[in-house]
Amino acid sequence: MTAERRRFGPRFSVARFGAIAMKEFVQMRRDRLTFAMMVGIPIMQLILFGYAINTDPRHLPTLVELGDTGPASRAIVQAMETSRYFDIEGVVFGAADINTALKTGEAMFVVTIPANFERDLARGERPQILLDVDATDPVAASAAASSFPRIVESAVAPLLDGALSDLAQGPPPVEVVLHRRYNASGRSALNIVPGLLGTILTLTMVLMTAIALTREAERGTLESLLATPAQPLEVMAGKISPFVLVGVLQTAIMLGLARTLFGVPFLGAPPAFLALITMFVVVNLSIGFLFSTLAKSQMQAMQMTFFFFLPSILLSGFMFPFRGMPGWAQNLGEALPLTHFVRGVRAVMLKGAGLGDTWAQIWPLAIILAVVATLALSRYRRTLD
Repeated sequence: MTAERRRFGPRFSVARFGAIAMKEFVQMRRDRLTFAMMVGIPIMQLILFGYAINTDPRHLPTLVELGDTGPASRAIVQAMETSRYFDIEGVVFGAADINTALKTGEAMFVVTIPANFERDLARGERPQILLDVDATDPVAASAAASSFPRIVESAVAPLLDGALSDLAQGPPPVEVVLHRRYNASGRSALNIVPGLLGTILTLTMVLMTAIALTREAERGTLESLLATPAQPLEVMAGKISPFVLVGVLQTAIMLGLARTLFGVPFLGAPPAFLALITMFVVVNLSIGFLFSTLAKSQMQAMQMTFFFFLPSILLSGFMFPFRGMPGWAQNLGEALPLTHFVRGVRAVMLKGAGLGDTWAQIWPLAIILAVVATLALSRYRRTLD
């Protein structure tokens, strides 16, 4: 053996290289879940960012309070629908209906046309028209709100003829008043921080629980657990109950920091928030338990968690306006727990919502929990068999 070979070792062998590469291909073929994740995540990112993400939402739910039903009022309502920013979905009567519609998320905008609007317009008194805006998501509301004055002006302009022609000169004949509720200054922190609580809980709760059972399988302690008389429901409840306390601790820390560092208010009823956060934590822990019954290793459990986490943050309305997504993306988003939690927690913290106002977000979480728990228990029974 020459000094050079002793120093650098044997020469590169194509045969050895080929054997090792073939071994890795065989291993990749056997680990189909990991390979599917490697292929699926880029495809999912491309589809979601290319088709589902839209920062200029249209067809936003709008209600109208009609104090006057004259031609100018009808023209304004028609112009709003023609603009495609607003979808007129009904009428309201009084401040109580307006507050409820905005608080529950039934409407994102409420237009109020006052009584005697047509008379004041004819007299040249520049009557006011009010647009109440749910500004908890400034990105979703800004484009439609900023276009509203132009829509009103263009709708009234064709009516300013004859005796009203003088109104076409000078300032706009109608004064538009925008009332941005719940986030008048448009601070992004008021929108992001409550939703961030949900994203952190989603990642940590699902990941910790998914790893818990797969860790036992890798260490061999799962066989001892399977040998006990514990029923699947008992195992599932016992596995996730400690993490509920972890979720409560994370929530307390996040609320304290949100108030101290960012000035995020908490205006709603504590029972509503408690019901919402408890249901959300348990749902995510159940999803993590389901992943642990599917994964064969901790690495696979982590991969499945991130595969679930990516569409959650993109389709839930946390990062991008939910109303701006196409219909198929909104349908997918409705099946994600984070979507309902983001709506509910923003309503409680920023709008002062109570338990009745958040029920529309709690019952979907209960349905998701029932489905996920059923699948998880079914998978665990197969492991027992």
